[in-house]
Amino acid sequence: MSKKIFKHYFSLLHIDYVKLNYKWNYNNVISPYYRLYYIDEGYGTISDNSGRLILESGYLYLIPSFTICNLNCEDYLSQYFIQFFEESPDGISLFDQNRNVMKLAATETDVTLIKQMLNHNPGRGINRSDNPKIYEKENYYKEYRSHNDTMKTHLKFENQGILLLLISRFLNTRDFKQNTPQSTPSKILDTMSYIQLHLNKNLTVNKLAQRVNQNQDYFSKQFLLHTGQRPLNYIHEKKIERAQYLIATTNKTFLEIAIDTGFSNLPHFSKIFKQIVSLTPGEYRNRNDFYLNS
Repeated sequence: MSKKIFKHYFSLLHIDYVKLNYKWNYNNVISPYYRLYYIDEGYGTISDNSGRLILESGYLYLIPSFTICNLNCEDYLSQYFIQFFEESPDGISLFDQNRNVMKLAATETDVTLIKQMLNHNPGRGINRSDNPKIYEKENYYKEYRSHNDTMKTHLKFENQGILLLLISRFLNTRDFKQNTPQSTPSKILDTMSYIQLHLNKNLTVNKLAQRVNQNQDYFSKQFLLHTGQRPLNYIHEKKIERAQYLIATTNKTFLEIAIDTGFSNLPHFSKIFKQIVSLTPGEYRNRNDFYLNS
């Protein structure tokens, strides 16, 4: 009997309750982690490429990682927020086909879980600064996430359970696009994990095929069949996703980032980045430099 292994893991970064005003007005927000909001009072808006949503009392909002959006409050808005990272062995996001803001009415259970999580994770707000130029850096992510390593085991399980329950609410909406379920061969899964662990290398389809002892054409067809992407497209997507993270969280030059993500030269890196993100690396960094968030 085949068993479908649940492979998605979510780790807490921040959780807090904040009261916002007209200063909460940020455009082109892009982060490598997820945001989940519960609004309990006030009014605001959030918009992405698919449209504009009203932030209103009694609703949950989920913003998947690397989703570009605008946040705005004209007067007053109070919210519970949770920020968290997603991890999976094959690097495929649960929201891979859902990079847009999602909204649904909160239940009494949702609110209870969020308040319980906040109560059991004191001091996990953004205490350093509201400015992402200061706090959205890789070394600070490591600092904030280090709290998870010292947490008692039962609280680790509780946090994971609450995050899974809250996320599951968004998986049961008609707007959620489900990845086509199918039995993925071990060689394809192993290749996907290998790619994630070697993004700094010059990965070629031929070398990946040789690694699993398959003909290149056969390997490419199998990869496309079971992932929906050609191997080279998948390699580029994961490399650029890593580059987005480095641009948003470090002060590395674009050449350094190109080398860190396995590109042989800066022009090639910039070309692939523009193809996937629809922005140049410079435009992407500028967008990150101009927003503040809570």
